[in-house]
Amino acid sequence: MLHFVSKDPETNGSQCPTVWVDDEAGEIVVQGWKAGEALLAQCLETGPIPDTEAVVRLPIRMVSV
Repeated sequence: MLHFVSKDPETNGSQCPTVWVDDEAGEIVVQGWKAGEALLAQCLETGPIPDTEAVVRLPIRMVSV
């Protein structure tokens, strides 16, 4: 079952970074801003990113929520 954890506290509440926990799958689920080309290029330095995966950004301020 998917459980809501937090939304970015400094956004308007829609289309903002969000975190959930999937208890059944034992996974953290995130919605974040798509990585820009510069960040994506840096991530690709460590290896390819499969088509089934994505790089997203979350603001560090969400850690203290």
